[in-house]
Amino acid sequence: MQGITKGILAGILLAIGLSLSSDVCAQKIGRKNLASFDNKIFHFGFILSGNKSDFSFNLRDTTMESGLMSVSNAPQAGFNLALLGSAKISRHLRLRFVPGLSFQDRGLNYTFQDDTKNTLKRTEAVNLDIPLLLKIRTDRLTNFAAYALVGAKYSKDMQSQESVNQQLENDDILRIESSNYSVDLGAGIDIFLPFFKFAIEVKTELGLRDVLIQDNNDYTNPIEGLKTRSYIVSLCFEG
Repeated sequence: MQGITKGILAGILLAIGLSLSSDVCAQKIGRKNLASFDNKIFHFGFILSGNKSDFSFNLRDTTMESGLMSVSNAPQAGFNLALLGSAKISRHLRLRFVPGLSFQDRGLNYTFQDDTKNTLKRTEAVNLDIPLLLKIRTDRLTNFAAYALVGAKYSKDMQSQESVNQQLENDDILRIESSNYSVDLGAGIDIFLPFFKFAIEVKTELGLRDVLIQDNNDYTNPIEGLKTRSYIVSLCFEG
């Protein structure tokens, strides 16, 4: 994940450098990059992202006989790959369809009175994401524009352990339902380069469903509700 993070940072620095130099050139010759870009109804591209994911959860009031003292989040890093389709609704509104794959890992730390029982329970998901987002954008300021994102998403975990039989496992696992719905909220900056539009975007995904499968063990019994949560930084390329 460190390599992905370094790549994203390098891409951001490169894009900023290119955009600043192209902006200076555009000002000198009195024109904008991609001046007719917003006149087109449809645009297509792709998105590369890094994510950090964890859970939002509630604990039951009852104390477990197993000696459990606490449950805490252990956020894990991952990445996303997506295609981008954008349709113009009005001057400031666009509808975005961004199907893709997200590789999201999450973990919960369980602390017991008996230190030998302390453990980290991780879940690894490869999600097929189908989001529909509304992009609300400002007017262009030379070769820059700011925007906000709001929308909803359906996700299907293609490597879910939903159907795993716990009785056949050597150790209890944290089973998560394969289907989920979430609300997406974000913001970004569009940078119009000479040959394509680049954007830097940050987004939060908040799961709406309780995805925990109750297996009546020391790891699921103390949790009353478990929802997914992700923080995402994206590089968007659009032509």
